[in-house]
Amino acid sequence: MRKTPEWKDSIFILLAFCMMILLYFSSSMSYQDQNVQPFLARFLSGEPLKGLLERVQFSYAGNEVSIQASGYAGFIEFFIRKAAHFGSFFLLGTFWFLGLKNKSSSYVLAALVALLLTAGYASFDELRQSFNPNRTALMEDVFLDSLGAMTGISISWIMSRNFLNNKSKRKKLKFR
Repeated sequence: MRKTPEWKDSIFILLAFCMMILLYFSSSMSYQDQNVQPFLARFLSGEPLKGLLERVQFSYAGNEVSIQASGYAGFIEFFIRKAAHFGSFFLLGTFWFLGLKNKSSSYVLAALVALLLTAGYASFDELRQSFNPNRTALMEDVFLDSLGAMTGISISWIMSRNFLNNKSKRKKLKFR
């Protein structure tokens, strides 16, 4: 069901561009500028849950991720960084979808375009990082970013559909 575009759609597209600008500047920073390990070492000096987390060990982009390999603060920072990847592209995908859903002929098309725009930007962002000597470009991060976008788009789609269904039910009740 195609709706007529509203001013809110343009706001979401503007938010998507703002998010892209924020991501651009964030990925332009060196690792040292974004390093939160000293803060984490002070804030988590007691190393809470270390006994439980010491059992966690896996590989990401060919590197071991564990407390033994990265230290406690480095291990926690890894999850913070990956959550930031997922979350920022979750928002970017959400903003694109919400901005495009009323401007396209179907939700499927809006979701596909939103996903392509977001995954394309994730690829561009990682490619750009490869030219920065202090950053590492990882295909795994593009996959994580795309997963964040797909999750945001899916949740937005479901919520939009439920909102429309509830809105039409309320209209039907008014006319009875």
